[in-house]
Amino acid sequence: MKRLSVLGNTLSVLFALLTLTLGIMNMARGNDFEFGIFLVMLSLIFLPPVTNFLKQRFGLPFPIWLKIIIAALVVWVNLAVGAINEGYYPEIL
Repeated sequence: MKRLSVLGNTLSVLFALLTLTLGIMNMARGNDFEFGIFLVMLSLIFLPPVTNFLKQRFGLPFPIWLKIIIAALVVWVNLAVGAINEGYYPEIL
């Protein structure tokens, strides 16, 4: 059970870093600065310390299924309307 927790935390941190990177990319070279700020703030919910803080302080849990849905939406939106799709980073695709 401990291994699953470590794996889940590792994947959560990696996705937080990916979302943070996409947010910074949208703020830096993208056409939508506000969307980049939204992604940077959204990346925080994938960090285990932030999730634990929200659960302890406000009683607001983020179950794994909700994180998976949010992650899928972040990937889908970035591929549909993000800076990468709009051609601001041609070297990536």
